[in-house]
Amino acid sequence: MEADSIVAGLYTEEARHDPNPWYAKLHELGTASRLDPAASVYSAVANGFSAVDEVLRDPRFIKTIGPADKLDHPVLATLARSMMFSLEPDHGRMRGLFNKIFTPRRIAGLEGQLLAAIDGMLDGMAELGADGAPVDFVAEFGYRFPTKVIGFLLDLPESDLAWFRERAHRIDRYLDLGGKSDEKLQSADDAVGELTEYYLRLIADRRANPGTDIVSGLVGLIDSGSDRITDIELVANLVVLLNASFVTTMNLLGNGLIPLLARPELVDRARADADFASRCVEEVLRYDSPVQLLTRVAGEDTELAGVPIAEGGIVLVLIGAANRDPRKHTDPGAFDPDRADVGHLSFGGGAYFCLGAALSRLEGRLAFPRLFQRFPGLALAGEPTRSDGFLLRGHSVIPVATGGSGAA
Repeated sequence: MEADSIVAGLYTEEARHDPNPWYAKLHELGTASRLDPAASVYSAVANGFSAVDEVLRDPRFIKTIGPADKLDHPVLATLARSMMFSLEPDHGRMRGLFNKIFTPRRIAGLEGQLLAAIDGMLDGMAELGADGAPVDFVAEFGYRFPTKVIGFLLDLPESDLAWFRERAHRIDRYLDLGGKSDEKLQSADDAVGELTEYYLRLIADRRANPGTDIVSGLVGLIDSGSDRITDIELVANLVVLLNASFVTTMNLLGNGLIPLLARPELVDRARADADFASRCVEEVLRYDSPVQLLTRVAGEDTELAGVPIAEGGIVLVLIGAANRDPRKHTDPGAFDPDRADVGHLSFGGGAYFCLGAALSRLEGRLAFPRLFQRFPGLALAGEPTRSDGFLLRGHSVIPVATGGSGAA
């Protein structure tokens, strides 16, 4: 099967449920393949670990946010202003500012708050499942936990947190593979407009009443004159922070729960061994990456794994496929936290390596052991439902039985 037809298959409902058979077919062709620009917006697909790693690290392949005739739309204009999609020197200028605030010390200092939040949500799950009724893990924990973390970081009122999910979802629907309809574009534009208004009010409030949250810290650095970034650039980065943090962590938790529950011996080890729980998080990121794809544009005539790519050609970068490359991992379709090399590309690579990687890892490392300690009999109570996205891969519903009272 040619690469064009395989990539076309990724748009189907079957591939959204499980893209790995299509990834396996691409691996048979090599680490990268040429695509017909007449049949696709992409000039090539990178699916092998080495090819994807090269694209992510090589400055010849630059980031892009969308077609030139759409860049005046609020969603694309906002994302293009963020460090995630900016080129140098703007990317380094903005990332340097966030690095001063989003420090390892700040992340480590959140651990007590995170554990308290986890325990509070587990209390809620215990109450809901006390009579044996199924509990939706995504609604009651997977979504609420990373949303609370955003609340801690930005010092947002609890009543505002639920408001963000639907707006983030509208942006993600547009960014998804095959999501570029006019209806989805308008919906994403509206969501960005609402988020922009919210964040501008938040910035103004923190400028007048600074606290210890990251927005106060960022505004303080901006106003001190030591870092050059505008309020509207700050808003753009907060919009990206929202989407890149709680949605991906929600998917990490759900994508990990299912293979762990299928292996009780792994649950027992994760419950008792923090280092093993960390290995489980890394294997989840490899085995079922919350982010499945990115795109890059060739900044000059070049080649990738022997595939020629003309300047301006768009490369479809399949992170989910790279993480299951048999050239990199033995038996890549097996969930095995004990594998010798659990390396993955789920946080990207190079200059654009995910700013929140350490926080996401911490959330997973704390959540899984606490969950299994509280509910030793935790089990699936029905068939999980996959979310409808491909770019961000996760579940919309995971029914679980808590297996008892769940006494603290």
